[in-house]
Amino acid sequence: MSELKKVVCEYVVKTSPSVLYPFLSTPGGLSEWFADDVNVRGNVFHFYWDGSEELAEVISKRSNLFIRFRWKRDVADLGYFEFKIVVDELTNEVALVITDLVAPDEEEETRELWDTQILKLKQVLGF
Repeated sequence: MSELKKVVCEYVVKTSPSVLYPFLSTPGGLSEWFADDVNVRGNVFHFYWDGSEELAEVISKRSNLFIRFRWKRDVADLGYFEFKIVVDELTNEVALVITDLVAPDEEEETRELWDTQILKLKQVLGF
């Protein structure tokens, strides 16, 4: 596989980590904004979009802080995506930082996709 490029996107979200985290880490939460439907079996999440299925394994997580998924497309595929919740110590502002490893020619498309997805998440959260 060709070398992957790390894309990092940061979004301010007007909610607490304890409210936000279930939307990032549970099938019910993810199906409200990220995918059409989501199921989980063990550590493997099954994401459904327009009738197609993608599998991603949870490889690391810490409640109310972050969750990292690795796509299960190919054994050699080292691609992952991560949702990280960051709270500013001075302002208490909550940010969602998304890290996504993508092919170098997919960076712009990936940023646009995350922008669209986060708009959906903010609508679900009520802002």
